[in-house]
Amino acid sequence: MGNRAVIQFEDGTGIYLHWNGGVESVLAFLDTAKHFKLRQDDYGQARLIQIIGNFFGGSLSLGVGKASSLDRDNFDNGTYHVNESFEIERRQYSRGDTRRSVDDLDEDELKQYRGVLEECIEVNKPIFERG
Repeated sequence: MGNRAVIQFEDGTGIYLHWNGGVESVLAFLDTAKHFKLRQDDYGQARLIQIIGNFFGGSLSLGVGKASSLDRDNFDNGTYHVNESFEIERRQYSRGDTRRSVDDLDEDELKQYRGVLEECIEVNKPIFERG
C-alpha cells in the first residue's frame, strides 16, 4: 500500500514513487527541478531522481528503470508523462484524475504542494549550491 506513481519521460525512462505520488507532490518535485535550473536532458532526469531521493532520504520508496517495466497502472496515481521542460504533458491510468498543473489544485492541495516544494528546495539547496 502506498501513494504510488510513475513519472515517465519521453525517452521511456521512468521514476517509480512508492510515496508522494499525488499531483501536488509530483508538481513540487518538477518545480524543484526548474528552481535549480536542471538541464533538459538525461542529466536533468538523473538530477530529478537525486532531488526526489534527497527528499525521501533513506534507501526505499524510489525506483528507476524503463517505464514499461514499472508499476504504471498502480491503482493510485498512475503515470505522469513529463517532457524535457519538467512539465506534465498528460496522465495515464489515473482513474479520471487529469490534473497537470498548480492551477488545477484546490486550496488544501496547494498548501501541500507548497510544503513539499519548500522542503524539497531546502533539503536540496546545500547539495546543488556546491555545484
